[in-house]
Amino acid sequence: MVKVVSASDFQLNRENDYGTPEQNEIVKTIVQAVRTEGDAALLRYTEQLDRIRLTAGQLRVTDEELQAAYQKVESSFVEAIRAAADNIRAFHMKQKRNSWMDVQPDGSILGQIIRPLKRVGVYVPGGKAAYPSSVLMNVIPAQVAGVPEIVMVTPPSTGGEEGINPYILVAAAEAGVTELYRVGGAQAIAALAYGTDSIARVDKICGPGNIFVALAKREVYGAVNIDSLAGPSEIAILADDTAEPAYIAADLLSQAEHDEMASAILVTPSRKLGEAVAAEVEKQLKLLPRRDIARASIDQYGAVVVTESLAEGIELINRLAPEHLEIVTEEPMSLAGRIENAGAIFLGPYSSEPVGDYFAGPNHIIPTNGTARFASPVDLDDFIKKSSLIYYSREALLANCEQIMELARREGLEGHARAIAIRLEQER
Repeated sequence: MVKVVSASDFQLNRENDYGTPEQNEIVKTIVQAVRTEGDAALLRYTEQLDRIRLTAGQLRVTDEELQAAYQKVESSFVEAIRAAADNIRAFHMKQKRNSWMDVQPDGSILGQIIRPLKRVGVYVPGGKAAYPSSVLMNVIPAQVAGVPEIVMVTPPSTGGEEGINPYILVAAAEAGVTELYRVGGAQAIAALAYGTDSIARVDKICGPGNIFVALAKREVYGAVNIDSLAGPSEIAILADDTAEPAYIAADLLSQAEHDEMASAILVTPSRKLGEAVAAEVEKQLKLLPRRDIARASIDQYGAVVVTESLAEGIELINRLAPEHLEIVTEEPMSLAGRIENAGAIFLGPYSSEPVGDYFAGPNHIIPTNGTARFASPVDLDDFIKKSSLIYYSREALLANCEQIMELARREGLEGHARAIAIRLEQER
């Protein structure tokens, strides 16, 4: 049964999962083996962990396999994935930025050069289910940013069934993946980070995965960049008496079915609404195919929190910093500006969280575990790098040299000061 508690009694303890010592040791062993042995270790762990024997020549998914996948999916899915891709691409196109230069009156030029990363690796999980939407959300921003080489890895079987799910393959083809490999787990992350004979190393790794994937990403960070260490999915809904209980319950369950550790919380000043939603959750749970997962999530991390006012509810939301926040109140737009910490904000009764998960256009890869306090959804900035540009004129150097040397000497770096002084002696 969903817990109905007051705001003063509510506490959600969510900590980053850094794995057990045994899990960390397993990951270190796998990463080191792939780093030193390359394809041999990659194939060995694929057989050992995924129960599939491959040769190096079978790692890469062929264009023929991608095209054959279209015959295994419904035309309605292709239409839907193309429409979603158009929306995602249009949204991320608005985030594009250009390099710039600013010419100063003394002839100096200051600026910033923005370039796309050259090669990005995208991890697509295949453990409990297929997630073609995650393919779009990772690949399309990289593509819009101008990344020329987008490499995708995914386990050789999806959801326990042999072979890569055809919906994932079609999504990869539609999104514009340039290379696709049938390898998963920590061994795939290591291959992307360090490279093997079959898979060239990348500059950055993006995409969610299980605890072994997360630990592997943490292990290789520094040799390669990573997006984040994502935690379980979460939703908070701020609602008042105008909300429809059935809608709220359905949206809570839409997150609870993701994972036993997913969090689904309603925050409301209306005890009447809270109790109606709690009852509706129980009713809808009975009909949900993934009811066992959702039940575990609701029992452990679900709650209806009754506050004294909407203002107190907003304070609680800002402390939670949820991944997804729905505001279903009489005037949701008027409250949006008071939300300081949330990964994505959904306003009104028709902006159900799955609208953002699949179709609207904003990215669904959003900071979890309260990290929305300082982190942002995936966007084009995740796939670019910036270089500062400095051209100092003679006039500028002569005008500022004394202050530059003063700062250098106060830091005890005489060599820095003399690099300026030697020019000063020549030019004066």
